[in-house]
Amino acid sequence: MQQRNSRPDQPSPDPTRPDSPGPDSPRPNRSGPNPARSDSPRPNPPGPNPARPDSPRPNPPGPNPARREPAQRPRSRSLATGQRSLADPSIGYPLWPPLTSGCPRTSTAAVAYPLDVDYAYDRVPADLFGRPAAHGLERWAPLLPPLAAPGLGEGNTPLVQLPDGVHVKDESRNPTWSHKDRLNRVAVSAAKASGARGVVVSSSGNHGAAAAAYAARAGLPCAVFTSPDTPPAVASFVRAYGAAVLTVPRESVPALARRVVEEFGYHPVSSFTETAHTGHPFGPEGYKTVAYEIFLDLGEVPEAVYVPTGYGELLFGVWKGFHELTLLGLADRTPRLYACEPAAGGPLATALRTGRPAARVPVGPTEAYGISCAVGGYRGVVAVRESGGAALTVTDEQMAAARAELAGQGMWVELSSAAGLAGLRAHRDASGGPGEAAGPVVCVATSSGFKDSATGTRGYPPMPADWDTVAAALRGLPG
Repeated sequence: MQQRNSRPDQPSPDPTRPDSPGPDSPRPNRSGPNPARSDSPRPNPPGPNPARPDSPRPNPPGPNPARREPAQRPRSRSLATGQRSLADPSIGYPLWPPLTSGCPRTSTAAVAYPLDVDYAYDRVPADLFGRPAAHGLERWAPLLPPLAAPGLGEGNTPLVQLPDGVHVKDESRNPTWSHKDRLNRVAVSAAKASGARGVVVSSSGNHGAAAAAYAARAGLPCAVFTSPDTPPAVASFVRAYGAAVLTVPRESVPALARRVVEEFGYHPVSSFTETAHTGHPFGPEGYKTVAYEIFLDLGEVPEAVYVPTGYGELLFGVWKGFHELTLLGLADRTPRLYACEPAAGGPLATALRTGRPAARVPVGPTEAYGISCAVGGYRGVVAVRESGGAALTVTDEQMAAARAELAGQGMWVELSSAAGLAGLRAHRDASGGPGEAAGPVVCVATSSGFKDSATGTRGYPPMPADWDTVAAALRGLPG
């Protein structure tokens, strides 16, 4: 993959260039093209001079529902310098506004290419990876876009070793019980920093819950488009944070969501492009921290990482995190990345097999709704190609077996979440051996079993209140 222009061995980006701004704090009122809102800068409201404690404080103006002031400069300074086309890294853009519809110059009618984020890697603090572990993505602020919104203690999730030595990165320990908290801490920060009036997301599960939680934490309203088959427990979860749950047919979402952006001034934190998944350009940056944590916990780069894969944002973020370790001189390689998709679809496997940047496929029945996608994205292709990995497909039966294996070790995950371990087990069975014997192997488990579509739907009738029945039930337990 072509290297970015801000490698450690290169000088810092020139702040006078329009496509390479310095790593300043968020620029206000720049949430993206919005015909319903003026692009002209809004003046700061009057207020006391912080340098003069005796200056008078005027009464604040009344509330204005049509605007929100941009967030103050984050305390921890980001070293993000700009956006760059993932399809053609020679094409750069300023860091603000986030280009949520993909690269304007490389995207075509057939495929929308996402943006990547550049950093001044030569300015990363030398002790960043030697600092104590901590909850909250601000731990990694120099290598993230500006974190203008408060967090919920996301990240720093455990790496659990199974009896056979395989490690499981358990992302269900995040605040809303999934990996999506990492993405939304960053994406909602972009909304807050841009002065957006709210956030809008399309999701039938983890993404919607995380967006609603982080929007509530940031004081922003949240609109969540869901499909009619969203599990009732998940819909209740999203509503608990005060989000508007908008249940419409899936094919209607992109046009309606774009109108919410245009007419209400909301910031999109998920993808609404129809030719391929682009997603928020800042979102996968939050996922890089999964790689950082794995590296610190193991004390080395693993041989392989198996990742449940839908649109490929998590897969790309994990790859980029390890790639950055090589740019910083902390590692000499990246692990092989294995995308684990439901066999009912598999757009990434199809794209790689046919040599396309993204693919659209028919999707058959599957209970792994969290990663059941008809269309893929270019990020996943980059991650697999650059790491020397592969895209694997797994059946619902294989995921169910992996889920049961994890439950036997004390980790309750949803079916989609078990795809990583299912992919590893299937891959080893197909190769006839353990594979990756030279070093540790990690499987990412993305979310809690609470999110499964069947959770809470099965009833359990009471048993007879006699000792024989109780004893028989206990004798049936393993061990």
